[in-house]
Amino acid sequence: MKKGVTVEDHIDRLLAKIAEVGTVDIDPEVEGIVDRIGSIHRRMKRAQERTLREHGLTHEEWSVMSHLRLGAEACRSSPGELAKDLELSSGAMTSRLDRLEKAGLVRRLPDPEDRRSVVVQLTEKGRDAWDEAASVQGRREAFIASRLTKAEQRQLNVLLRKLLLGFESSKRPSK
Repeated sequence: MKKGVTVEDHIDRLLAKIAEVGTVDIDPEVEGIVDRIGSIHRRMKRAQERTLREHGLTHEEWSVMSHLRLGAEACRSSPGELAKDLELSSGAMTSRLDRLEKAGLVRRLPDPEDRRSVVVQLTEKGRDAWDEAASVQGRREAFIASRLTKAEQRQLNVLLRKLLLGFESSKRPSK
């Protein structure tokens, strides 16, 4: 076990097994970072899936509702813009909108600027459903992050932002 580490996690045990092999060119610090981020991501994803299930939503529906709730003026957008933002075909977007409209979470309205087109808008029920699910998920995420002090949370955010900015600014293709 490394100096300063008091309790081993499953990643430490994996790294010990990799070290036993000895011929593998893997930096244990880098592998630890990557594997821990991946493990936390999987757990957060399962928590989000549970939240969405509890609110009768799928991840696909949630992503459409999120774009409407967070990105559009008056919770509105065109189907084409939604499809572009979510990188979906028009057929896939139509299918999602049909399900959401049937559930009463969105409505299609005539576009006031182009009578041949429609805009999609979250209904009051849709806004309430999104807000409630987001609040539940926010509480779950806060519980998970509560293992860290506020100062540690800020420090971790600084370090993760630095990693993410490296990906966002990288022009080199991955190998």
